[in-house]
Amino acid sequence: MFETIVALATPPMKSALAIVRLSGDDSFSIVSKCFSKDLREIKERTALVGNIVDGKNIVDEVVLIAYVAPKSFTGENAIEIICHGSMLIASEIVTLLIKNGAKEARRGEFSERAFLHHKIDLIQAESINDLINAQTHEAKNLSLFALDGITSKLILPIKIKLADLISLIEVNIDYPEYTDIEVANKDKIVKEIDKILPIVDSLIEGGEKGKIITNGLKVAIVGKPNVGKSSLLNSLLHEEKAIVTDIAGTTRDVVEGEINLDGLSIHLMDTAGIRESSDKIEAIGINKSKKSIENADLVIVLLDAASFDEEDKKIIKYTNNKKRIIVYNKSDLMVSKRENDIYVSALKDDTVSLKREILKMAGLTKEDFNNPALTNARQVGLVKQVKELLLKAKEDAINDLTVDLISVSLLAAYHDILEVLGENNDVDISHEIFARFCVGK
Repeated sequence: MFETIVALATPPMKSALAIVRLSGDDSFSIVSKCFSKDLREIKERTALVGNIVDGKNIVDEVVLIAYVAPKSFTGENAIEIICHGSMLIASEIVTLLIKNGAKEARRGEFSERAFLHHKIDLIQAESINDLINAQTHEAKNLSLFALDGITSKLILPIKIKLADLISLIEVNIDYPEYTDIEVANKDKIVKEIDKILPIVDSLIEGGEKGKIITNGLKVAIVGKPNVGKSSLLNSLLHEEKAIVTDIAGTTRDVVEGEINLDGLSIHLMDTAGIRESSDKIEAIGINKSKKSIENADLVIVLLDAASFDEEDKKIIKYTNNKKRIIVYNKSDLMVSKRENDIYVSALKDDTVSLKREILKMAGLTKEDFNNPALTNARQVGLVKQVKELLLKAKEDAINDLTVDLISVSLLAAYHDILEVLGENNDVDISHEIFARFCVGK
């Protein structure tokens, strides 16, 4: 039995309407204690208009929607109370429901209930949070693929092929007397693993791109003082976000902003100019700049097109191991330009070539924005583990290890692929055996 939980489902702010949500076995009986109509005999989804009451006092006139298990988001009896959008009213309703037996919900507990009742898998559950936090239409669409279960279907071919291979090995181990079963020898195992690996590689490649589309790119703008970093940030943001002066070292802290670049969310960080400094405050800013470089997905190294000195060389060396774009500012002052270099004029908002290069470095195509894909480090990390385990099993097979030892890596890979979906990986593989082979003949 699951306790009945309650929470405000809309933002805690004044609005036209607010929604208080309950879920749990006792939802109908708890709400009946403080609603002007009895809900305990409801057998199907129902909408009602009535009053929430505290004794003889009316708290608010509300619209109430009752969902009967299992036909609700959580798979439990559930109720949504649509009240007026005063936070006083919403708070009174939540307090009253808790007094009558409900428990205040934890963060994400409604989605957790949906997962526990097998209404959604873990990929779908994670997509709910991605959908809420989506910054671009493209990120939203990727989240909708996952929420609809389309992304989860990408996992199924791997799951099925692994189960088939493990089942074949188990049958060979447990029933060696059966002569009409295909032999799980080295060649067969290697052949089947080679069929799975391209699917895994495709999933990893798509997942790395999906992470970028969902989370965007963290881009640090670095360079020596007074090279135009703040002007470049303002130009890209189309607003005066950072203070711009002729005084070197004006930027003492990291200034941040977001842009949507052809469907890709770019989190820009304007950093303090990097140089040797005895000024304690400036030194703190420089240390923050170095941390921004470490945390960035992409670094824009901004240089003055008219001059290049030892400080520039040090910055280029410092960022040598990072994914970066070297950009020359003040292109409007240049008489001639090298063909393959990137030039901008931050003051004149000439940043087209830089934007094009950022998109190129992201490695995304139009098709990537329209294809379902894994979207976070947990999912992609597990699939990478699956690949390593498959390669280990293949190596073991080539080295003529016994099939029971080879199956250890395959079982681990199978459990990892189940974990991507959040399925219980305490699986009795015999279920897979009996589903695929006539063992009990």
